[in-house]
Parts: sequence; C-alpha cells; structure tokens
Amino acid sequence: MLSLPKIRMKSLLNSKTHPKISLSTLKFISSLAAVKNPSFLPAENPSLFDPFQFLSDYTKSTQCTISDTRILHAHFLRIDLLPSNVAIANSLLDRYCRSGSMADALHLFDVIPERNVISWNFMVSGYYRSSMFEESWGVFCRMRCSGFEPDEFTYGSVLSACTALQAPSLGEQVYSLAMKNGFFSSDYVRSGMIDLFAKSGSFEDALRVFRDGSCRNVVIWNGVISGAVRNGENGVALDLFRLMCCGFLLPNSFTFSSVLTACAALGEIGIGREVQGWVIKRGAEDVFVGTAIVDLYSKCGKMNEAVKEFSRMPTRNVVSWTAIISGFVRKDDSISGLKFFREMRRMGEEINKFTITSVLTACAKPSMSEEAIQIHSLILKSGLYSAAEVGSALINAYSKIGAVDVSEMVFREIRTLKDLGTWAAMISSFAQNQNPESAIGVFQRMLQESVRPDKFSTSSVLSIIDYLDVGRQIHSYTLKVGLAFDASVGSSLSTMYSKCDSLEESYKAFQQIRDKDNVSWASMIAGFSEHGFADQALQLYREMPYKEIIPDQMTLAAILTACSASRSLLIGKEIHGHALRAGVGRDVVVGGAIVNMYSKCSALELARRVFDMLPQKDEVACSSLVSGNAQNGCIEEALLLFHYMLMADLTIDSFTISSILGVIALLNNPSIGTQMHAHITKIGLNSDVSVGSSLVRMYSKCGCIEDCRKSFDQIENPDLICWTAMIASYAQHGKGAEALRGYELLKEEGIKPDSVTFVAVLSACSHNGLVEEAYFYFNSMAADYGIKPGYRHYACMVDVLGRSGRLKEAERFIINMPIEPNGLIWGTLLAACVIHRYVELGKLTAKKIMDLEPCDASTYVSLSNMCADLGLWEEAEQIRNQMRGNRMRKEPGWSLV
Repeated sequence: MLSLPKIRMKSLLNSKTHPKISLSTLKFISSLAAVKNPSFLPAENPSLFDPFQFLSDYTKSTQCTISDTRILHAHFLRIDLLPSNVAIANSLLDRYCRSGSMADALHLFDVIPERNVISWNFMVSGYYRSSMFEESWGVFCRMRCSGFEPDEFTYGSVLSACTALQAPSLGEQVYSLAMKNGFFSSDYVRSGMIDLFAKSGSFEDALRVFRDGSCRNVVIWNGVISGAVRNGENGVALDLFRLMCCGFLLPNSFTFSSVLTACAALGEIGIGREVQGWVIKRGAEDVFVGTAIVDLYSKCGKMNEAVKEFSRMPTRNVVSWTAIISGFVRKDDSISGLKFFREMRRMGEEINKFTITSVLTACAKPSMSEEAIQIHSLILKSGLYSAAEVGSALINAYSKIGAVDVSEMVFREIRTLKDLGTWAAMISSFAQNQNPESAIGVFQRMLQESVRPDKFSTSSVLSIIDYLDVGRQIHSYTLKVGLAFDASVGSSLSTMYSKCDSLEESYKAFQQIRDKDNVSWASMIAGFSEHGFADQALQLYREMPYKEIIPDQMTLAAILTACSASRSLLIGKEIHGHALRAGVGRDVVVGGAIVNMYSKCSALELARRVFDMLPQKDEVACSSLVSGNAQNGCIEEALLLFHYMLMADLTIDSFTISSILGVIALLNNPSIGTQMHAHITKIGLNSDVSVGSSLVRMYSKCGCIEDCRKSFDQIENPDLICWTAMIASYAQHGKGAEALRGYELLKEEGIKPDSVTFVAVLSACSHNGLVEEAYFYFNSMAADYGIKPGYRHYACMVDVLGRSGRLKEAERFIINMPIEPNGLIWGTLLAACVIHRYVELGKLTAKKIMDLEPCDASTYVSLSNMCADLGLWEEAEQIRNQMRGNRMRKEPGWSLV
C-alpha cells in the first residue's frame, strides 16, 4: 500500500482524479489533497456509501483529525456532493468548527451555495468556542444582513459571545430582538441572557430575566445560582437552591459546586455538610464538586476535614491543590501549606498563578526568606513572572520579609506590565516599612507615566502620610478623579487628617463618603477618641443605627476605646451588653477592648471576669489587665499576670514592659528590677524609648542612680520623655549639676523642653539651693519656649526660696503670682516655715491652707508640731483640740518594708 504522500503525488499526476468543478471551488483544490480512496473511506461498493451515516460515525470518532477532515472534504468535492447537499456541507462545517479550524470552516461556509440557519449557527458557535468572539458577533451581523432569521440556538451562541466581549449593551439588543421574534420562553436565550447580566455585574437584571418565565430547566437554575455567587450574593444563591429543590428539580454537579462555594463564602459549615451528604447520596461527586468541598472546609478553618476530603478525591486538579494550600495559608500554617505544595510538584501537577500567589503568601514571613527566594526562582523557571498577580504577590512577600530593596527590583522588572495591582503592592510595601517618601515617589511616578491610581494605591499612600500639605494635595487629586467619595479612600483621608491633628478636616472627609461602611465609622470614632473628644465619638456611634449600619468588631473596639479615654464606665457596660447581644463579646479584638475599658475605669474585678471568659487570650487583653492592676496599685496581681504571659509564650510589647516596671518601682526592690532588665535585654527591648524611660524611673525610685544612667545610655535615640526622666532622677538624688548638664545636652540635641522638663530642672535647683539658676530657668520658660508656668513650677520656686531660708521673699513671690495660689503653693511655704521655725508666717500660711482645704489634717499636724518644737505647748494643744473638734484624724504612715 502506498504511503499518503505517494498517493497524493500520484493523484495529482492523474488528470482523471480531478472532477469538473466550478471556479468558485478551485481555491479548495489548491489546499486540499484529492485522494482517490482514503483509508477511512469505503473502498468497495461506493454505490452503497451513505454520507450521512458516515459523517455521523466520523464525528463521534475520537481519532478524527483536521487533516482527515480536509481529506474527506476533498473527497466530497471530487464526487461533487457538496454543492448539491447542504446537510453534508453543514456536517463537514461542524467538524471543522469542533476541531477549531475556523479558517477552513470559513472557506467552506463561503462556497456553500444554499446556506441555511444551521450553517450560520455552526459558524457563530464555532467562533465562540474558538474564543474568536468578535468574529462570532460579525457572523451574526452578516447573517441578519443576509436576510436569515436566527433561531434560539443562534441567539444563545451570540449572547455567549457578547458575554465574553463584556458588551452588555450588545447583548441587550440581541435579547430584545429574540423577544420580538417570539423566543421569550426559550431556555437557550434566557440562560444566555442570565449569564450575560450576571457576568456584567447586573445581577438584579439577571434575576429579573430568571423570574420572567417558567423555570423547568436545570441549566437556567445553575446559571442564576452561579451568577449570585459570582456577584457576592451568596445568601440569595442558597435561597435559590432551596427553591430549586422545592420545585422537584434534581441539582447536578454544577449546581452543587456553586452552592458549596456560597456556603464557603458565608462560613455556613452546617449547610455545606448537608449539601455534601446530598452529593454522596446522588453520586454526583466529580473533581469540581470535590474541590468545592475541600474549599468549604478550608475556608471554614476545618483543615483536618479538608485534608480528609482531599485525600479521598480520586482525581485532583490544580484548583484542588490550590484550595488545600490556601486553606493552610489562611490558618497561618505555612509549613503544612508548603508540604502540600512540595507534594503537588512531586506528583507532576501543573501550577498556575493562583497556586503561586498562595505559596508566596505562606512565605511572607521574616523566618522564611530562603523559601521565598526558592519560589522566586521557580517563578522565573515556570514563566509565570509575566502574570501581574504573581508580581504583586512577590513584592508583598519580600516587603513582609523586610527586603524592600528586592521588592523594588521585582517592581522594576515587571513595571512594563503597567498593572495597577503591582503599583499598589509597591506603595503598600513602602508603607508597611514606614518609608513615606518612597511611597509618595511611586505614587507620583504613576501619574507621570499616565497610570491612573485606583482606590487601593490611593488608600495605601494615604496610610503613610503624616505631612498635612502633601495629604491635602492627594485629597485634591481624589476629588478631581472622584475617588474621595469611595468608602476606603474616604476612610484613609479621614485617618490621615486625624493623624495630622486636623480633626475638622478629618470629619469633613468622613461626611463626603457616600456609602459609609463600618471601616469609615470606626476610623472617625477612633479619631475623636484619640484626640480627647470622647463625647463626639459616642454621639457618632449613636447615629449608626439610624443609618442602618450594624457595628462590627472594629467599630465596637473603637467606641470602647472612647469609653476608656473618658472613664465612662456606665456607657462602657452598655457597649459590652451590645457586644454580647451581637455575639462578639468573646471575640479577641472586642474582648481585649472590653478588658481595657474596665481596667481604665478601675473596675478590675469586672475586667478580670471578662478576661477569664475569653476563649483566646491575646497580648492586648493581657497587657490591658497588667496595666490596669499596675495603675491601681495591685502589685501582686500585675506580677502574676505578667508571669502568665511568659508561661503562655505571648508576645510582650513595650507597653506591657513599661507597666510592669512601674509596679517594680513601687516595690522598691532592685533585685526584681535587675531580673526584669535582664529579660528586657534578652528580648531586645532595652534600646526601646518607652522601655528605656521606664527603666530609668524604676532604677531612680530604687535608689540606683548609676544603673539609671546605664539604662539611659542604652537607649538609641532618647526622646523628650527619656531626657526628662533622667534629669528628674538626678534631681531626686541631689545631683543638681548633672541634672542641669542633662538639660543643656537635651537642648544641644535639638529637643524642645516641655513643662514637665522644667519641673524637673527647677526641682534640681531646689534640691541643691541654686536660687539664681532657678530664677533663670523659670524666666526662660515663657521667654524662650512660650510655656506658661503652672502651679508645680511656682511650687518649685517657693521651695527653692524656702530651702534657702528666704521666706519673706517666698511670701512676696506668692503674693505677686499672676494666678491664685492653691494649697500646694501654701503647703510648700508652710513646710519651709516648719524647717526654719518661722511661727508667725507659719500661722498665716496655715490659715490660708485651712481656708482652701479645711479637711486637710496634715496642715494642723504640721502647725502643731512646729509649735511643740518651739515649746509653745498651749498653742499646740489648742490646734490639736481644734483638729479633734472638726473630727479630723491624722492618716497613719505605712511602708512596704
């Protein structure tokens, strides 16, 4: 038997093999082999050859190729069958379309002498199946211009093409034409239109089309249910599924996969299990349904069950593997996620961009930098680097690892894609690593390269801005492009203005948001709370129900912070009750905020009760309770809670450390303080500013001034609080020269002193008798820094003069004060009178104090003791009798020793 090339050459040399055909078909002869007896054609009894039966069997065959179809085409041309038989031409046309050879299909279509609707349908659907959607639409238009009336199959195919073209307006025109021509009840037309509306984001219109006719077709139900899931209407999807089942229609695997996806999105694990039971009963589990079940358990956090279902799947695809990997990543179990990824690679399963983005999220930790680099190499090798989602995930991973320079390198390499996601990822990377200049620079480059920032890019850059002028410029841009009214951008604007201490502009930005969400309300409430406007925060919270906004965990945490700031225990209890009714009272975030509120309001018993009921105790709740006990003098309880945090391996932050150092300072036990200092050094917080200043105060109160100075020297960049603590420590230990030297060093560092700093400086002058220096620094407050002296500053000056024996000068100083002297000022003078035994002035001073604070027993005691020291026993006894007559008792002294 001759080979196919030899047969073709022999037939071309033999003129008898060429039938007489018209000129219009000559172009096919040049490209098709004219074979006398192809191997798949009947060689004997050609008179018994049935072309219809043959084409039917040929189409069903899995071995037919485009080459064989072309040979068959040539054979039909040779026997002159095509021009006279449109049915055979249509069957051949269908074969070309199914094979994806649309060029050959078009050549054949153009020479069919008497085309019918079926011919046009094959071309419209063929182009659609080959993803040539514009050509599919073009053939439909040509069909209409040629005078052919489309049928329901034509409308169904062209509607699918409009969906793929994302052209809902064209689809609506086609649907109107279909309704006009009487195809209103056609399932093909309705399912196509439902799919078009659903994929165009017009689910309400899809639902209207669904309800406009009878629903006896599973395909239509599947279309509207999947459309609901696609548009985030998962609750509607479950309602539709219940209606479908009540109508005695049996769902198929496509229905089940959509419904399971809706259950996963809603976290409805119970309904999902019921659907899974029905799947098992119906035997409808395929790879898609199995994947949906795995995804359900993964998204609901049931990873053991997800792994069990995954292992039972007879066939798995890349989506199945990605679902199980993503589940572990969401549970923050990066190790298990990477193990499954390694197994996926070992089994030779292909990976896609979604798999890679999940794995990169798993590697986005400082401890997994090596794995991130390996995945980066795999991306380069697999050719997935050009996918914008993968590039964005890489930038984000390196950012969270802390390798911002590598993030920049990746961004430079993929920037040609000009994808908004990559720009937003780079801005977010700089924002996460506290680099506002670079974040703003990337944002400016976006504008220079004509890439219009979206809401994600704009929100990211606003989150890092703390310059009011720059923030206002970006605000102007958002107003120009209409982004200022978006909920996420508006919330970021409000937060930015709040951080820049422009609360009025913050509230204006909040009011401009059209559809405020919980994030918007929580941001504004938090802004009011942080700036001391707790009443406004509470008022804003009360407005939420009128706007039909149900407060979420973030909003409740924000309003509880406002209650903490204003010490509003009663309102805090009301919010606590609301949180319990909403079912979030034991949520980690809300629970921590409730503990903090009760602690700040000194309701430690309630704070402890809520803390004990929390199923998961995090660092915030523990730190709040430690701080509350420390501030209220519950030393033992605070230390026990700190010990609990250590045993539970909870992260201990600088706030907790500062609180516990304050407790140790009250104990006046340097050994415990030294142990705590060792732990601080071990966890690397010894250079932290707040911890450092707390260490300075702790050692100072324990009398260890040298350790105090060593702790101060370990702080990398001491701020004003640290310097003030050090100056005050020197002052308390009688080291006036060192204290004043510290003040001069503070000024050399370019740090502006505040009123508390001057109290420490004046106290140093007082303890060392530096009267002239005290006058100098006191006058410097207003002259050099614009700080108006307060009662404590005046008290320090009176103390300086009193300790130096200049009591008359101290009295004149008090009389000449621009503000009315209070008990603290007169008490300081009385103490000096007692020391210097200045009775007459002491009596006058005591009378002033008694007029201001008649219930203060210490004044009577001091005056009585002074008289007794001078031998004035009658006057001393008279003062004691007066004290007893007023039913006042001296508070007994106490000591921790």
